[in-house]
Amino acid sequence: MPFHCSGPRRVSITAAALLALAGCNDQGNFDFDLRNLGNTGIDTSAAVQQAVNPRPEPDARGVISYPTYQVVVAKRGDSVAAIAARIGVGSAELASYNALKPDTILNGGEVLALPSRVAETTGTTAAPGRIDITELASGAIDRATATGATTGPATATATTTSEPIQHKVMRGETAYSIARYYSIDVRSLAEWNGLPSDMSVREGQYLMIPTPAPVVRTSAAAPVTTTAPGQGSPTPVPPSAALPLPSDNPPAAATAVATPPAADLGATRTATTASQLAMPVTGSIIRPYAKGSNDGIDISAAAGTSVRAAEAGTVAAITRDTDGVTVLVIRLDSGLLTVYQFIDSATVAKGDRVTRGQVIAKVRAGTPSFLHFEVRDGFDSLDPMPYLQ
Repeated sequence: MPFHCSGPRRVSITAAALLALAGCNDQGNFDFDLRNLGNTGIDTSAAVQQAVNPRPEPDARGVISYPTYQVVVAKRGDSVAAIAARIGVGSAELASYNALKPDTILNGGEVLALPSRVAETTGTTAAPGRIDITELASGAIDRATATGATTGPATATATTTSEPIQHKVMRGETAYSIARYYSIDVRSLAEWNGLPSDMSVREGQYLMIPTPAPVVRTSAAAPVTTTAPGQGSPTPVPPSAALPLPSDNPPAAATAVATPPAADLGATRTATTASQLAMPVTGSIIRPYAKGSNDGIDISAAAGTSVRAAEAGTVAAITRDTDGVTVLVIRLDSGLLTVYQFIDSATVAKGDRVTRGQVIAKVRAGTPSFLHFEVRDGFDSLDPMPYLQ
């Protein structure tokens, strides 16, 4: 039977689960900034980062031009109306396009997207390097509009562009969640867009996603020896040719050193160490753990099969991803998080205390039907198998 869940799809689902599981603290509040993971001791401020290019310098008016869109960089004390007058566009139109009012005073360096193209100064079109959209975290962006703006996480497209992605902020998004979605440092996002010190963003705001800096290779690849057609390949020197033959009179055997007997781990093995987590469903593993492409395991199970809690803990979140797939997260007493996806008919609610083996949901119907199960230490996925064996 064909298996229809691809790697990029799994990544996008996991990204949605992370927003749910990482944002839930012990007080039951949802932390959209993903900075407070309760009492787990996890600090998410050092999230995945990659080196980025500097933002291109604007022209004298503050305009940066790209092939499919333009932005304008505010000076300290600028209002939206003042910028509109400087570049020759309507203040009401510019303000509305950026979810602002004409009299709003902007931060120095803050970026506004232009609703229509203005005349360019010769040679000012920016081209800071090429970026492969398919390499972004969670698979990620569908350039769906003529302005090149992306509204929230969308379906990935296998194209490249010579300009930064333009992201339109949706309700509930923060600079932290957007930076994580694109696998960039939130400080780089703030510097490119002139965000305030509290990193606040507003619904409807356009952000430029910093382009990754080119990778600098520190060593040259070894030269490849080629031969003319029909000449064959050179025969490699056998390893034995570089070593002397063994002596006909081998040395006397050294005195054997007694090896202490190995510890009998089975004698001291407890029920807890024998299986830290219980299998949530009984079935074969149809897709193993592969960090970065499948951050959990997929367990084959018939639709309607009872899904059981792998260990005692508290329900941290029950949510849905962009495909409507239910994601249930349980925070264990150890601080680890267990994630259950492709489920229906949840029998628990957020904040409920569950015991090991308690039925928490049913397996969702699918082709094939299966349960996706993850173990996470904060944002770091762990291979579930050592915990289940």
